[in-house]
Amino acid sequence: MVTLGIFSAFTPQNVLYLLGGLGITVGVSVISVILSLIFGSIVGIIQFERLPYFSTFVGTINNIIRNLPLLLIIFFVYFALPKIGIHLPIFWATVIAMSTFESAMLAEIVRGGLESVDNGQFEGARANGLSNMQTMVYIVLPQAYKKMIPPIISQLISLVKDTSLALGIVLSEMTYRGQIVYAQNSTYIVPVLIAITLVYFLLNYGLSLLAKWADHKLA
Repeated sequence: MVTLGIFSAFTPQNVLYLLGGLGITVGVSVISVILSLIFGSIVGIIQFERLPYFSTFVGTINNIIRNLPLLLIIFFVYFALPKIGIHLPIFWATVIAMSTFESAMLAEIVRGGLESVDNGQFEGARANGLSNMQTMVYIVLPQAYKKMIPPIISQLISLVKDTSLALGIVLSEMTYRGQIVYAQNSTYIVPVLIAITLVYFLLNYGLSLLAKWADHKLA
């Protein structure tokens, strides 16, 4: 009877409902990853270039964001921005909050990766007539990103897991929908939580395998 109760949690309706939540989780994760990589790289390069005043200003803002709880940023974007006339759907509020937080984290990884590149690479590129932009794009960044792959993937794995925090603003992602499903029957709690755990594990393990593959290809 207990076994039947456990498997009864996964009716076609419940499975489809959970898969819909998985789609939202993946959607938030993918968009946030793309935005975080773009803006995190820009902020990291700005800090690395040490532009007078501007780099210091950007670095200060970045440090403030890095030291805030992600949940607080999610609440700020969803609850505080409407007070100044900026109304965002739950999905995009989550994406913006997560992208902002993860960009700050990735910016430090990028800055550290750039600083790990030998100064001789910069000098050699400039001696060959390359501009600062060409040096950064064609010489420095490719070397830096190879060294940054493990910490970047680790941070992106954290991003995927952190999507569950969005249940605080009732985003209908996988964890939130799991709560709705097991609220139907107390016997659903364990199987639903195990299923959600397995899905998160597979997503993040897939990212770690991707990191190993990319590191091997670039070796």
